[in-house]
Amino acid sequence: MRTDRGFAARLLDSAGSKGADLAEVYLKSSRKLSVEVREQRMEAVKSSVDFGYSLRIIKDGRLGFSYSTKREDADTVVENALESSRWVERDEHLDLPLPGEHPVVRIYDDALASPDRETALTKALAIEKAALDFDARITKVRKASASFSDTDLLIMNSRGLEKACSATACSGQITVVAEGGGDSQMGWDSNGSRFLRDVAFEDVGRNAARRALQLLGAKKMDGTRAHVILDNAVASEFLEIFASLLSSDSVQKGKSLLAGRLNEEVITPLVSIVDDGCIEGRLGSRPFDDEGVPASGKHLILDGVLKGYMYNTYTAKKDRVVSTGNAVKGGFPALPSVGPLNLSLAVSPSSVHRGELFALVEKVLYVTDAMGMHTANPVSGEFSIGVSGLWIEKGKVKQAVKEAIISGNILDFLKKVEAAGDDVRVYGNMASPSLLIGPTDISA
Repeated sequence: MRTDRGFAARLLDSAGSKGADLAEVYLKSSRKLSVEVREQRMEAVKSSVDFGYSLRIIKDGRLGFSYSTKREDADTVVENALESSRWVERDEHLDLPLPGEHPVVRIYDDALASPDRETALTKALAIEKAALDFDARITKVRKASASFSDTDLLIMNSRGLEKACSATACSGQITVVAEGGGDSQMGWDSNGSRFLRDVAFEDVGRNAARRALQLLGAKKMDGTRAHVILDNAVASEFLEIFASLLSSDSVQKGKSLLAGRLNEEVITPLVSIVDDGCIEGRLGSRPFDDEGVPASGKHLILDGVLKGYMYNTYTAKKDRVVSTGNAVKGGFPALPSVGPLNLSLAVSPSSVHRGELFALVEKVLYVTDAMGMHTANPVSGEFSIGVSGLWIEKGKVKQAVKEAIISGNILDFLKKVEAAGDDVRVYGNMASPSLLIGPTDISA
């Protein structure tokens, strides 16, 4: 561990002696390495060693916060946190969690303990080579890179909580261009894990090449109403949008259409959605959240029925429930918000072979890329996104499609899930199989 328990304890003591009723120290240290290649040569390398800490205090029911990257700023950080609390309103829901037993979760790989430039270069070169070797029509690589990190985290608060862990991560990414028949198309892929052995870097290159090639010659299609198959990557993007609806913070602020619908069937009973921070090796896995609350697995939606929301300590106190261990921070300079650790979508009763999805309906639009997902409205659930993919009839590709538009309501969309493939894929902290969706409006 490169974090300093003594330093954190001194910060807590100082905050308490100067008037804080409750205090929390969040201390993070990490080493990161990223290598980018082009034409089988290293084009860029970024290496960093980062250290930072934050102090969150509660005084007279008011929140104070400050942070720094320098240990010698400790006294100033305490003073700034206390001073900032003077200028905010009292909030009866402010609190810090009590200590609790956390699960053992394997998230550290000794092979990544010291990010190595040679290893990163080898993996990035393998991604690019696999893409270029896949087909002669792959003519350009916009970006091929491999990234590695090794992080230590320590959370302590004045209620006796003390949590520490170490975690590693690695990932590969690439964007390629395919050219043929007077057309050019882009394809991308990425993969990541906390364990080096779990990332098939060559597959990242091949998958990106395949995505680009299958869209060569893409044309606009006429508007229609037809079944849709979402590629697992696109399904994961939908899941990420849906995650915001399950945030207690969004619900409490009236920004989620799932507000007030606990124990109601909100999507098809074929679908369940689980958040689980305890899955070995996943990028979102950790023994505890960013407040030190133990991680756990929980059904947020079970067989289409809304069973619960994700909570951190603050939102849980507002609803008079307990935190679900879903406090997340965008680094030490940020206050904790609410978000998923590892969100997974599952379809029952059972998946079918991915290839068989296309045989279940006579005509279908296979969506391989979506644009504008961030424009979905979490309050109304309405979305309108641009998509590309393949128009398939009787199991055979008839044409590649570009610039089509799918519109609808995200709850209604997930009510129309009819089947799922056996191709669950993890993107970041989202996991989903390919999904067959019932008749959907498609416009040009």
